[in-house]
Amino acid sequence: MNNEKRLLFILAAVQFSHIIDFMIVMPLGKTIMEIFNISPGQFSWVVSAYAGAALTGNLISTAVIDRFDRRSALLVMFVGFTLGTLACAFAPSYPLLLLFRSCTGLFGGTLGALVLAIVSDVIPLERRASAMGWVMTAFSAASVVGVPSAIWIAAVYGWHAPFLVTAFIAACFLLMAYFFVPPLRGHLEASSGARSQVPGTNHGAREGLIDDAALTPTEQVFAVRHPLRRAFDPFVRIFSDPNQRAALLFTLTLMLGHFTIIPFIAPYMQLNIGFTDKSVSLIYFVGGLLTVVLMPLFGKLADRYGRMEVFSIASVFALFSIYFLTNLDTNSVVLGLLATSSFFVVASGRNIPATTMITSVVHPQNRGSFMSIRQSVNEMALFSSSVIAGFIITEGPDGRLQHYEWLGYFTIAMSIIAVGAASRLRAVA
Repeated sequence: MNNEKRLLFILAAVQFSHIIDFMIVMPLGKTIMEIFNISPGQFSWVVSAYAGAALTGNLISTAVIDRFDRRSALLVMFVGFTLGTLACAFAPSYPLLLLFRSCTGLFGGTLGALVLAIVSDVIPLERRASAMGWVMTAFSAASVVGVPSAIWIAAVYGWHAPFLVTAFIAACFLLMAYFFVPPLRGHLEASSGARSQVPGTNHGAREGLIDDAALTPTEQVFAVRHPLRRAFDPFVRIFSDPNQRAALLFTLTLMLGHFTIIPFIAPYMQLNIGFTDKSVSLIYFVGGLLTVVLMPLFGKLADRYGRMEVFSIASVFALFSIYFLTNLDTNSVVLGLLATSSFFVVASGRNIPATTMITSVVHPQNRGSFMSIRQSVNEMALFSSSVIAGFIITEGPDGRLQHYEWLGYFTIAMSIIAVGAASRLRAVA
């Protein structure tokens, strides 16, 4: 295995670890509510605590992440994530479980952004989509392995066991990262080179900052005295760049055009189509298995035929798939699996060229901070999509879900807007 493939494998393993940690909590809901004697509303905070802390962690990392060797940042975040997951296994009370989940999310959320930044730093743009395809299969693999494994392990060994197993897996991958991930300082060298070419740059007490004469009017409004100014610089730089703003808008609309219908897929299949508790697990197993196999193919196609072209074609297929899924009226499990699997494949597949395009709008020296902000937008989109779905979906007198097709139309509209937003992106690195 050459160094590049080994690095991609380790990064995919990091992704797998933090995604599976996030996912295993959901199937443990009933058990956790019984153990800690809490309500469904209180359990929802166990899930939300991770996402909220991840959002906070990404905002903090935006200000500082590009100042460090990527390897050092990866190891620190991974250690914090592993210890947080281990602590969850021994939480003696509900408040401490909330605290430990928050700590895990604080580190785990930033890991996702950091992994994508590293892939973008080390893989040239012409081959980056293929690399993204391999790394992002971690999400599908976690869907296939994580949910059924967590249910089985918890049933046999107790609710603590899934956290212990996840922490052990993460610790193994942490050792691999420590020994095999090389120093990754290219973005720091690029930053030093860029500063040396800026007239008037002061390399003394304000090293790393362009002086006031070189700032745009927007930057001057937000400029504050050192050291706070350095913390605000990444935010000013990102939001004053039209290309990066377009990438964040693209991220928001794409997530709304993808995740809004996902939370109600399983309930819809059970209440409206007639899936049993056992057959509903096939949705994630079959869909996840297909995406594991096909996502690398989407990456290769994007590198060969163009990222925008593959994204646009996949998005067209996604529109038909969303309509098919949200307007399904059948008692056939086979047709139900065809609808859900087609959505998982094309919706996940278009994320490969989409993510590659997003990583290309920023130079390496600023990529870590931008990807952290982008991850924060992702978290906000996930929250917003759940709120929107909750307002639209209602329960009918017969117990079936109503207005799922309305949610589908909203998702289709967001997907179309996402294609328009993608066309505005311009690659710089």
